[in-house]
Amino acid sequence: MSVIKATDADFESALSSNQKTIVKYFADWCGSCKLISPKFKRMSDDERFADVQFLEVNAEENENARKIGGVNNLPFFAAFSGKTLIEGAATNKEDAIVSLIEGLN
Repeated sequence: MSVIKATDADFESALSSNQKTIVKYFADWCGSCKLISPKFKRMSDDERFADVQFLEVNAEENENARKIGGVNNLPFFAAFSGKTLIEGAATNKEDAIVSLIEGLN
């Protein structure tokens, strides 16, 4: 599955469209956000996570989506079950992101 860019306008409907979602919050100026992007994309193509929706949200431009995810630093990753936030973490470690995704199962 590819990474889908989401905004405040479609964030909640995107969450509703899949039972398992991982969201990457980023900012254009964030170097760590840019470095983790290829890994996040690779995870979205991983067959282990075929039933997980991967969203990407610009945290500076989408205040509502940022608040829903409880973002407190960047890059920030949030795991949702439907529209319910399960867990979030400010990290740039691939294993921490995988743990968030695996926590959805």
